[in-house]
Order: sequence, then structure tokens, then C-alpha cells
Amino acid sequence: MKNITSEWLKSAESDLILISKIIDDENLTHLAAFHAQQVVEESFKAIIEEFGIGTFKSHSLENLYEKVKHKISQNFKTDLFISLDQRYIDARYPGEMGLLPNGKPAIAEAREFYDLGIDIYKLTNQICL
Repeated sequence: MKNITSEWLKSAESDLILISKIIDDENLTHLAAFHAQQVVEESFKAIIEEFGIGTFKSHSLENLYEKVKHKISQNFKTDLFISLDQRYIDARYPGEMGLLPNGKPAIAEAREFYDLGIDIYKLTNQICL
């Protein structure tokens, strides 16, 4: 595994650890979603680096998934990526877009995002070994 790939995966793992500590706090579900988006983004960027797919300065999970899906043996619903991207923007820029226009995600939704992050992180580790 390339060093840069390992660094992306270490960052994703740190985000997963953080989510595990806040996932049951209904006041922090927006932050759990934010970090879940980061896990998926960092995992996709690890694949991009490991296989020399190119350089993409994008945070869009849907766009990044399009670049790496040929390396992933499992299909994922892009609607989850779109929803997670929106939550990422809402958590990152609440002042510019109104205070979280979609509201904070429910704990169940935050858990769904967390589970997606775990699945993609684990799959990425397998792919990049």
C-alpha cells in the first residue's frame, strides 16, 4: 500500500473513532454526518491514490464514486451519497445556507451514514492491501 493511501485511511479511521463517541447524542448528529461524509471521501481518495486514477479536487461523493466504482466489488446507492453530501454542507456552512435547512439528522439517519462509512472504509482497506 502506498504511503499516501495509508494516510487517507488513517484519517478516515480517526473520523470513524470520533463518530463512535458521538453517535448516540441527538445534539451531535449533524457532526456525525459530517464526519461520515469525510470517511467516505477519504476512502474514495485512498482508492484514487492507490491505483493512480488521477487527481480530483472534489468533495462530491457522487463524483468520487464514479471515479472509483470500477475498483469496488459492491454497488452503493448514490442517493445516500447525495444526502450525505448535503449534510456535510449543512454542518460545515450553516450560516451561509440558513441554520441547517434540512434540520439535524435523526440518530437513525446518522447511524445509517456511519454504517455506510464503516462499510466503505473496510472495503477500501481490502481493495488497497
